[in-house]
Amino acid sequence: MQGLVDFLNFRFFISPHVLVGCYYAGALGVPFGSWFLAIWIKRRYGLVSDAHQSGKTAFLAVTGKRNRLLFYVLVILIFICMEILWRVMLEFLIAYLQMREALLGLAAD
Repeated sequence: MQGLVDFLNFRFFISPHVLVGCYYAGALGVPFGSWFLAIWIKRRYGLVSDAHQSGKTAFLAVTGKRNRLLFYVLVILIFICMEILWRVMLEFLIAYLQMREALLGLAAD
């Protein structure tokens, strides 16, 4: 019963547990959600599909195979950096909450 009272009085935080769920939702949900949203928009709106096709044709006409490969590698590296930054941000928040709990434990002693 005391655990419920601590939760209702904000003495116990659920944030570390929720932040882990938010990490996985962001790390997996955002890329896949964006991909499916782009596919849905492309299918739903013909103008967007036409613009995508003309942009793809222009991109292939202007760039060579080496430059396209470098571009794709750059996009993958940017994606990996964004995933790492997402992880670091949530690790920082979890560490902050753990430090808070440790300091409250020291203050109670």
